[in-house]
Amino acid sequence: MPWISAEDCVACGVCVDECPVGAIAMNGGGAVIDEKACIRCGRCHDVCPQEAVRHDSERVPEEVAANVAWTKDLLRHFESLEEQRGLIERMKRYFTKERKVAEQSIASLEQLAEEIGGAG
Repeated sequence: MPWISAEDCVACGVCVDECPVGAIAMNGGGAVIDEKACIRCGRCHDVCPQEAVRHDSERVPEEVAANVAWTKDLLRHFESLEEQRGLIERMKRYFTKERKVAEQSIASLEQLAEEIGGAG
């Protein structure tokens, strides 16, 4: 999912004008992408003169930190070390499931690409 760097966006509106589904709007001093409306066509990324439209992979460290912070916050509900370790194990299982969902989704998308005649 593309996102727009608030630090780099100069609110020129080029991405807003180019978006074929109206998923980008001005919010305060810059543009923001509505994740649910975005069709991931990449046009905003291609036309941004400031290179403010960024890729998901750049957010991986932020998302990891948020997941760890979430787990740390949940730990406050458990008093004993045993309960806390149990929570951490459950969180690891949760993220393992998320990884499996992602891996199987990627495999299914590769199969879909083959079915429509494209390369994966």
